[in-house]
Amino acid sequence: MQKIISLKLLPSEAADETAVKNYIAKTEAVKATTVSGYTTLKRSIDARSKQAWVNLTIQAFIDEPFHERDHPSFSFKDVSKASGKVVIIGAGPAGLFAALKLIETGIKPIILERGKDVRARRRDLAMLNKEGEVNPESNYCFGEGGAGTYSDGKLYTRSSKRGDIDRILNLFVYFGADEKILYESHPHIGTNKLPSIITAVREKIIDCGGEFLFEKKVTDLVVNNNTITTVKTFDSNSFDADAVVLATGHSARDIFQLLHTKKIWIEAKPFALGVRVEHPQSLIDSAQYHCSVRDAFLPPASYSLVQQVEGKGVFSFCMCPGGIIAPAATSPGELVVNGWSPSKRNNPYANSGIVVSVDEKDAADFFKKEKKHNDPLMLIKFQQDVEQKAFKTGGGKFVAPAQRLVDFTAEKISSSLPGCSYLPGIHSASLKEVLPGFIHDRLQQAFKEFGKKLKGYFTNEAVVVATESRTSSPVRIPRDNVTLHHPQVKNLYPCGEGAGYAGGIVSAAMDGERVAGQIAAILLHR
Repeated sequence: MQKIISLKLLPSEAADETAVKNYIAKTEAVKATTVSGYTTLKRSIDARSKQAWVNLTIQAFIDEPFHERDHPSFSFKDVSKASGKVVIIGAGPAGLFAALKLIETGIKPIILERGKDVRARRRDLAMLNKEGEVNPESNYCFGEGGAGTYSDGKLYTRSSKRGDIDRILNLFVYFGADEKILYESHPHIGTNKLPSIITAVREKIIDCGGEFLFEKKVTDLVVNNNTITTVKTFDSNSFDADAVVLATGHSARDIFQLLHTKKIWIEAKPFALGVRVEHPQSLIDSAQYHCSVRDAFLPPASYSLVQQVEGKGVFSFCMCPGGIIAPAATSPGELVVNGWSPSKRNNPYANSGIVVSVDEKDAADFFKKEKKHNDPLMLIKFQQDVEQKAFKTGGGKFVAPAQRLVDFTAEKISSSLPGCSYLPGIHSASLKEVLPGFIHDRLQQAFKEFGKKLKGYFTNEAVVVATESRTSSPVRIPRDNVTLHHPQVKNLYPCGEGAGYAGGIVSAAMDGERVAGQIAAILLHR
C-alpha cells in the first residue's frame, strides 16, 4: 500500500534514508523491512525553537515495490512549417516559457534577444566584475535566460492564482533541474546550474523548428490600424508577426521609451529601492538556528524581514544565503547591485536587498515638481538619478559606496569596511549622499527594528552597499484582463516582469504560458 505520512525529524535523521524508513515503520506500526521506499512530497525547516526540525511529507511504499516519482510528459510539436508566426521579444523566463507553450500548441515562435547566449554572456560578466566595463546589451539583466540566470534561480512564489506552479517546476526538472525543487519549501536552482538548463530550453525550441536569434535589439514596432505588422531590429532586419509578445524584463528602458514615443499607452508603476546588506553567514545561522555552529545537515539560514516605517513598507528582497553581491548595471555611469547564490549556497556571506516602496508622489516630491499623470517614465528617471549618484559616490569602475550597518544609522562614515563579496570593490562613503531622504531615513529606523526581530542583525560586522534599485519594473504596460493584449494594439501582448505582471522566475514563466495560451486560442481559431 501507499500512505501519505507527515514526519518531524532531526536534520540528521531527515538526511538518513534508513532512519526515515524506520520512522515510517514506527508511525504505521509495521516492520521496517516492509517499507520498500518513499518519495518526498514536501520539505521545510522549523527553526522556531532552539532545536531545528525538518518537517517532511512523504509518500511511503509499504508491502509493495517502490517506484520513482512520476513526472508529467510534455508534447513539443514540430513547428518548422507552421503558418502562424509569433515574435517574442526577450529570452527571459516569460519569453522562454511562452515559446515552449506555443510549440506545444503547434505555433512557431521567433525569439529576438538583445543579448548573448549564456556562455558568451559569462565573459561580459567577468569584464564587468574584474575590469569595471559594462556591455549595455550583455550583463546581469540582459542576455539568454534574463536577469534570473545569473541571479541564482530562486523559484519560490506566492503567485499560485496566476498559473500552474507545479507544471513550471516540472518543466525545469525536464530540462535538467534537480527534482528537489518539486518539494522544497523555498526551491532554488543556483547560478552554477541554471545556464545548462537555459541552454537545454533553447535547444528544444530550435529542435522543434522555432527560431532563436541573439544580439537582435528591437528598435521599432511598425503599427498599422492598431496592429503590429513588423518588428525591426538595430541591424535593419524586419520580422513580420501575427502576434508580438513583449517580454523584455524590468530594465529595458529603451523599450519603454519606444512605446512612449509611439504613443502606445504605458503607465508608471510603484517599485522599491534601497540597498543590499551583507552579514557573515555564520551570524545569520547563529541567529536563526539558535546555535554557535550550524548543524552540518541544515542549509545556510535565510531571513525575511518587514517593517512599516512612517506609512511605508521596508522589507527584505531577494535574500541570498551563502551568496555574492553582484554589479547589475545595464549602462555606464549607473551603479546597481543585486545578489545571487550557487546551488550549494556555500559562500561565507549572506546578503539581501533591503528596500523601501516608491510611488509617483515620492518621485514628484524628490524632483520638487507637481506629480504628472502624463509622465509614465517619472519613476525610471527617479531610479536613474539614484543609480548615477551611487556610481559617482563609489568613484567609478562600479566600485560601490558602502557603510557599516550601525554607522549607517548613526550617519557616520566608516573608518574601515569589513570583508565583502562584491568583486568590483566597496568604498567607504556616506550613503546619505546617494539615497533620497525618505528612503535613507526609513532604512535607518528599519535596521534598528530588524535588530530587535533578529538577534545579531544590527551590527557593524554587516555592510550596507548601494544601490539595490532593480527590484521590479517602474513601468506597467497595460493589457486587457481577458484577452491579455494591449488595449490599443490588439496583437501586442505585454508579458512578465518588465510589463508589470510578474515578480520572479516562476511568476514570469506562468505569465508567459498564460499569454501564449491566449495567443494560441486566437490564432488557431481565426
